[in-house]
Amino acid sequence: MFRNKARLLAALFCLGMAPAAGMGGNAGTYLAGRVAGMEADHLRAADYFSRALALDAQNPALMELALTSQVNLGNFDNAAAIMHRMQGADVHASLMDIVQTAEWVKAGDYAALRDAFDEGFTTGDLLEGFLDRLVRGWAELGAGDTSAALAEFDAAAAEPMLRGVVLYHKALALAVSGDHAAAAALLSGESEGPLPLSGRGLRLRAQVESQLGRFDRALADLREAYDGMIPPQMADVAAALESGEAVPLGVADAGAGIAEAFYTMAQVLYGQASNSLSLVYAQLARELNPGNVDALLMVASIFDEQGNYELAGDLYDEVPRDHPAYLQAEFGRAGALRYAGRLDAAIEVLNQLSKTYPDLLDVQVSLGDALTADDRWEAARAAYDRAVELLPEPDESDWQIFYARGITLERLKLWEEAEADFRRALELSPQEPRVLNYLGYSLVERRENLDEALAMIQEAAAQRPDDGYIADSLGWVYYRLGRYEDAVEPMEHAAEIMAIDPVINDHLGDVYWAVGRKLEARFMWRRALSFTDYGSSNEDIDPDRVRRKLDIGLDAVLAEEGAAPLATHSEGN
Repeated sequence: MFRNKARLLAALFCLGMAPAAGMGGNAGTYLAGRVAGMEADHLRAADYFSRALALDAQNPALMELALTSQVNLGNFDNAAAIMHRMQGADVHASLMDIVQTAEWVKAGDYAALRDAFDEGFTTGDLLEGFLDRLVRGWAELGAGDTSAALAEFDAAAAEPMLRGVVLYHKALALAVSGDHAAAAALLSGESEGPLPLSGRGLRLRAQVESQLGRFDRALADLREAYDGMIPPQMADVAAALESGEAVPLGVADAGAGIAEAFYTMAQVLYGQASNSLSLVYAQLARELNPGNVDALLMVASIFDEQGNYELAGDLYDEVPRDHPAYLQAEFGRAGALRYAGRLDAAIEVLNQLSKTYPDLLDVQVSLGDALTADDRWEAARAAYDRAVELLPEPDESDWQIFYARGITLERLKLWEEAEADFRRALELSPQEPRVLNYLGYSLVERRENLDEALAMIQEAAAQRPDDGYIADSLGWVYYRLGRYEDAVEPMEHAAEIMAIDPVINDHLGDVYWAVGRKLEARFMWRRALSFTDYGSSNEDIDPDRVRRKLDIGLDAVLAEEGAAPLATHSEGN
């Protein structure tokens, strides 16, 4: 019901609408900022637009673009300064209302926010007044009118699709106002009927029950909600309840409640319109309630998706060690470092986690994966060995651990152990195409069980016909079996999918040679060399061997190596 509106607003938030023609001598800086904005490079966009605005201080389009870039970065003080300049120039843009909301709330001027709604003010609401009602309800509470606040929440709850979210906010408002009993009754379903609760709702219910001294009930409710397995993110709540300690509210006042409303909207919109709107609302939630770690994690996640890995890593690093989300944040930080090209730093983060959480399966697997990416096979094997030790009873989903360890063992030239892991992975997930392909290809390279290898790779190719690696494996097993004509089609298909992969180009060259297409073979070998990084550790291609094939042909190279000759083929071209 709101996707088209979301896309439109997102486009406006991201790009602005001004042509470069009106920028005069500022056009280069303006265009550089626009490109940075379209690439979601918020730091560069903010820098370019700030410089452009310094040279053309009254340009409405530059003001709006500079405002957008500062909000995307969460720099609300800078955004407020730009907003006041726009107000002075009688310029209006959608994001100004967001920044104005932040300014009123931070100043504690809830009455101004409430009164603005009476005059048509909006927060950029996309859900038929839903967000405005939530924010207004909290503004009424902040202004001291609890009855009016609850009336706003009740009006918003009339929409069935959003009832659960609104009643969560109503319960929060009741708790903030000190009526813990009413909040508990609402959350338990006693006062307004059954209410499905998210993790945040379950945490709130435990908080208000603990404020009422109902520690045993709160703990029992928590265990029931999670089928007796309380997750790590709730461990702090469970520990406090077991000790008979009241759990403080995560939302302490109306300002934090408004932050929660914007975080709610960020959640609703997450996954739409490139997450540009979710970023704006989550940044505002962080600004109004710096303790909202979930909003921080959402911003960091969006930065990750946009390729802003350094910004993401800095945010993940802000999560305190004693926070329930610390582990999640450290996983995120390791991922951001890895994608930023700082693999050593990512491995160090995961190494520290493995020392802090030596018995946590996901930590060991993530460490093994990072070490594998760095070709540190012995260390990766140790991490995967520990992961396997931690498996209580392997189930279907655990095939990936045995598969990953199998690759590590194969790289360490421990084939028998590697094969055992690959076959164990297939026992757990019999038709898994990645395992079928890797094991099948390995058998082909070892020239073992070629019929079985062919059957494995054919099954993998049937499941994933457009996977370049699998198509390459299928063509290569045909080649190894001497079925050269059969090898051509899948190998050409692999080269279409992965045109710059040196190994696939080399393989296709061999296949072409085997069917007598020698000019094409030499062309593919030259392509393979052009895509080969001579400083890499790729063990699947030997540039010197490829050059030798170009010099004397594949038949002569095989003879030099003492390998079996190709089956009879025509001389071709």
